[in-house]
Amino acid sequence: MEFLVLGQAMGKLLAEITDRKSGKQLEARVQILDPNGIPIGPKTSMWKKGPGEPFFYTNGLFEMDVTSGYYRILVERGTEYTPYKKDIFLTRNKRFVLDISLERWGSLPEKGWHPGNTHLHYDEKEKDPSRRLKYDSRVEDLRMTAISILKRGNLKYATNDYPHGVLNEFSDTHHHVQNGEETRHNSKPWEIGYGHVMLLDIKNTVQPVSRGILVDQFEPDYPPLTYACNKTIDQNGLVIWCHNGQGMEAPVAAILKKVHAINLFDPYWIDIEYTLWYHMLNCGIKLPVSTGTDWFVCSSNRVYTLSEPSFDYSKWVKQLRSGRTFITNGPALMISIEENVPGDTITTVAGKTLNVKVDWESYFQIENVEIIFNGIVASKKHFNNGSKKSSYEVDIEVKSDGWIAARVNSSKRDSFFQPIWAHTSPIYISGTGITSNELTISSDFFAKKITKGIEWVKTKGRFYSDVQRKEVIDLFKQAKNMYQDLT
Repeated sequence: MEFLVLGQAMGKLLAEITDRKSGKQLEARVQILDPNGIPIGPKTSMWKKGPGEPFFYTNGLFEMDVTSGYYRILVERGTEYTPYKKDIFLTRNKRFVLDISLERWGSLPEKGWHPGNTHLHYDEKEKDPSRRLKYDSRVEDLRMTAISILKRGNLKYATNDYPHGVLNEFSDTHHHVQNGEETRHNSKPWEIGYGHVMLLDIKNTVQPVSRGILVDQFEPDYPPLTYACNKTIDQNGLVIWCHNGQGMEAPVAAILKKVHAINLFDPYWIDIEYTLWYHMLNCGIKLPVSTGTDWFVCSSNRVYTLSEPSFDYSKWVKQLRSGRTFITNGPALMISIEENVPGDTITTVAGKTLNVKVDWESYFQIENVEIIFNGIVASKKHFNNGSKKSSYEVDIEVKSDGWIAARVNSSKRDSFFQPIWAHTSPIYISGTGITSNELTISSDFFAKKITKGIEWVKTKGRFYSDVQRKEVIDLFKQAKNMYQDLT
């Protein structure tokens, strides 16, 4: 879409965007439609990337030339502020001053919940990455933003130009911006190989950044991503598997406890698919959920971590590792079981009934609320007319060890045109002495999946030596045996 930028001296629109509670000026994204329905903005505006409605970014103050007629104005900031909408009539040769006050619809910061984006890149076409990165972290109201280097052939990704670690020029008391690494492997371009892994909180580049065909046609499919996980853990770094756990090495690294969290729906065009994560949880792998947007901020995806009202990154990331998270593109979603929250483990006995409570709050209407026990919907509630804020409480009989989590969804769409959803990390159940049927199914699922991976390594993988090939096969076999030993 091409955007009309008005530069002639006509009428003037001047606007300031502030927080209603504090009065402070706010960065935001703004959509202005002229009388012909064309998106317009100031001459030097930076525009939002990705699908959905067009917006330009502002630091909270902007002015632009206008002509006579009705203009439609929409202002958004992150997902916690109620959007501002107004139709105004402007007149040629007159000056109009607009004060825009934004208000939060909830109180997530006061409750200690802070959002982050753990997967973000800008491609080689981005000409002003520093300006965009500063805007993205503020306009999206993110406390934590992680870009990362990656390698695919000779492409010069804009976010590859920043050093590892905290990027002080973009960070302040309320915003932590860092550069990590996406280490990856594809068996062919755009086909899944070992998978993709985000490495955050690292001090040094983990080599190689990519392997196999992503580097060139002669590069071996070695080393496995698990080795990169080990090097990251040695740096006290954070390992997050990408893209719903795609890749044949994901179950290998997970059972070997080399992964701290899993990113779902990064980017938005990944299907809302929980299957692989649910299988991992069923196998007793305690894996918190996270998310990001991958290529630019192309959705409202974010992970919330429960820490304290005052944001502190070290505490935020510690709680992420502990599983105190939910992921969302808008709704706030919490689950509790008798004062236990996501990341906790409840020791109980088989046959006991646990009271499960789900709370949600959202600008958009929620239509479906579901409580998941070992990957199966144990209880659900549908709202014909939608719900913006409510609770759902139900007693669940514990029949085996496992996990319980909550998820919501809706056909309502945000300005990125994405349907609304959210999912909590699980609360774990142990001590019943009973192994779930789901454990048997899931361990067998991964044993078969890893077997296919071993066959690929044996017959299609390219290595510099048989020693390298054997290393990968042995690694996969070790993981397969661990899944088989679960039952």
